[in-house]
Amino acid sequence: MTSTLADRLPSPDDPDALVETFAEWAFDEQGLSLYPAQEEALVELVTGANVILSTPTGSGKSLVAIAAHAVALARDERTFYTAPIKALVSEKFFALCAVFGADKVGMLTGDAAVNETAPIICCTAEILANIALRGGRGADVGSVVMDEFHFYADPDRGWAWQVPLIELPQAQFLLMSATLGDVSFFRDDLTRRTGRPTAVITSVERPVPLSYRYVLTPLHETLDELLQTHEAPVYVVHFTQAAAVERAQSLMSVNVSSKEDKAAIAETIGAFRFTAGFGRTLSRLVRHGIGVHHAGMLPRYRRLVETLAQAGLLKVICGTDTLGVGINVPIRTVLFTALTKYDGTRVRGLKAREFHQIAGRAGRAGYDTVGTVVAEAPEHEVENARLLAKAGDDPKKRRRVVRKQPPDGFVGWSEKSFERLQGAQPEALTSHFVVTHAMLLNVISRPGDAFAAMRHLLEDNHEPRDRQRKHILRAIAIYRALRTAGVVEELAEPDAEGRRVRVVGDLQLDFALNQPLSPFALAAIELLDRESPTYALDVLSVIEATLDDPRQILHAQENKARGEAVAAMKADGIEYEERMALLEDVSYPKPMAEMLDAALETYRRGHPWVADARLSPKSVVRDMSERSMTFVEYVGHYQLARSEGLVLRYLADAYRALRQTVPDEAKTEELTDLVEWLGELVRQVDSSLLDEWEALAAGAGTGEEPTPPSLDQGPAGVTRNTRAFRVLVRNAMFRRVELAALHRWDLLGELDKDAGWDATAWREAFDPYWDLHDDIGTGPDARGPQLVTIEVEPERWRVRQVLDDPAGDRDWAITAEIDLAASDEAGEAVVWITGVSDRP
Repeated sequence: MTSTLADRLPSPDDPDALVETFAEWAFDEQGLSLYPAQEEALVELVTGANVILSTPTGSGKSLVAIAAHAVALARDERTFYTAPIKALVSEKFFALCAVFGADKVGMLTGDAAVNETAPIICCTAEILANIALRGGRGADVGSVVMDEFHFYADPDRGWAWQVPLIELPQAQFLLMSATLGDVSFFRDDLTRRTGRPTAVITSVERPVPLSYRYVLTPLHETLDELLQTHEAPVYVVHFTQAAAVERAQSLMSVNVSSKEDKAAIAETIGAFRFTAGFGRTLSRLVRHGIGVHHAGMLPRYRRLVETLAQAGLLKVICGTDTLGVGINVPIRTVLFTALTKYDGTRVRGLKAREFHQIAGRAGRAGYDTVGTVVAEAPEHEVENARLLAKAGDDPKKRRRVVRKQPPDGFVGWSEKSFERLQGAQPEALTSHFVVTHAMLLNVISRPGDAFAAMRHLLEDNHEPRDRQRKHILRAIAIYRALRTAGVVEELAEPDAEGRRVRVVGDLQLDFALNQPLSPFALAAIELLDRESPTYALDVLSVIEATLDDPRQILHAQENKARGEAVAAMKADGIEYEERMALLEDVSYPKPMAEMLDAALETYRRGHPWVADARLSPKSVVRDMSERSMTFVEYVGHYQLARSEGLVLRYLADAYRALRQTVPDEAKTEELTDLVEWLGELVRQVDSSLLDEWEALAAGAGTGEEPTPPSLDQGPAGVTRNTRAFRVLVRNAMFRRVELAALHRWDLLGELDKDAGWDATAWREAFDPYWDLHDDIGTGPDARGPQLVTIEVEPERWRVRQVLDDPAGDRDWAITAEIDLAASDEAGEAVVWITGVSDRP
């Protein structure tokens, strides 16, 4: 077994030896000599001080974080690393396992708990906040490393960065970010709370300095110049996903990479599986040396782009500002296509923090001597510069130039605003404290006087006094509701752990940390009729109603529904004004909304803490199941190619929630089939979302080195999970039934043209059926497993899908063969239609 940093740590009583040991390890194992700021931070950490580290991107903050964990380990104290996104938590988990050994590192993200008793824990900020609320001063937390601490100012999540500072006075803190601004408040606050000195270490000097320039050339010309002057890799920043993809595609005409680089890209990609839709687009782009990176992509696609970029094989990456949040992709030049962004309410100029967070990605320590930040002028300025250049030095011609004006409502920027951003300090971090039912229940659950603990939390947070008063009133109202509901009770005498108030019964508080409505879901499932043909889908709808809304999907569903409604109303001759009025009532599907809302209202009376949670009936997984669509078909149906990563994450969340929430006694054969189908569907699209967590959980605490995620060459064959594959086959067959019922011979032809069944063949095959019957049933009875027979053979399955005809004869059927080897290669059921007839 190889030696780790943990094996080399000296006694904590000798701070000088700790500093020397760490510096030697950094040089021996990492090939790094400590920068002055790193060495200063290390000295402060070993002497017990808090550290606020505000140094530029690329200045080695990650190494200081490792030092903080090493110091805590040497003292035999438990240490926590927090980050704002799960991907960064996972990345840090694998990195720390390599440094300290797998037995020393655990991970908590809400989705998974891996080696959760380890001395080093990587977790999201919310997890640590809830630990702090439950344990307070008594929590087993000796040291805290809070990465990307500027998220403290996030309006929705900032509370999670504040609570540990208030509730863990026993801990030593390392707060890190490249864009903190003035931190004098945090320095004084931490010193007061922890009794430790707090060192503020700042540095405007980057290991790789940045040069800035503002250009008046069209973007193609700007990129060409950067490539010619060897300033690649270039990250081209856009503030919408659509713009990033469109820009990447427009660059296909530019010769970005050499033949040698293209050959190396092809070799690195190897057998990586690109699915239809955006996958095919990305395949063409990366083979040309152009990457795309944004939050809507499948995780494995982003990982591919990051891997190719880290190997220096992508010369241009078009993306959004997702790279500004700590993901390690080496970039030499950052090119801003704009200095404004839409923030969900309006288009505004970039804030100093946003600008520095993105610009700071330029320049790679150990590779570059300088990083470059380029800002494109607005298009009308670029055009005006071209016209003036064409006019030359002739004053008359220059006066005759008709300058192009910006579009109406355009929020612009200029070279002066670019210069101002370069020198601007990040905005002050503002408090966003909140009070919730879960917060009170967590504090009440801890040993000691809950009233004193809540008073401290409410009166000694970072909020101004007027907002503190509002929080106090809300806390009082929540507490009264909890008492009235009998959820908590006051005690005549303090109990053995000093509690004057306690939680009554087992409230499954872990649910409140991640899924506050999960206990409600359990209660709602009990109300369902197990004998109903829609029982499995109804259980699914209960679970979906408790999940966060995938807004892009719901928006696409609503647009589709409104488009279909308009077409139907036009066909019925409804006038425009009436159509517009009727459209107000058309929305995305919300199955069981009335029943669930009524059930929640009743549930709240005895469980008032769910008042903080929002029930949101919706149908994404159910919609996909009822339409018998594959992932690719569903994404195409709603035109969600740019958001397929969001679609998949939602499906994975639904799968986990079904597995974790629905008790075994509530599961029927059909519901189990549905859960297995959903899990296999997610795995076949991107196995990293499930397999990584399941593999980690399976190996938790074994001490074996976990394997970091690598390029996805495709999951295990889809046929290996026979139960899930049967559902895939049934769905594939029923998809053809639905399309036949709608007379969509064109779509059937697209599905089965490779088997010789084009639109004409399908139409002619069904002509005899339509001579006898007027329609084909597609309801719950029609899609049941009783109408599908499967003969299993070693290399292929033979399938007969019976049609639900109105006469009830059920003698007509679609027959097919399923190619098992081709299905494993494709990741879905490969169907070869063999006939449509009324003969067995």
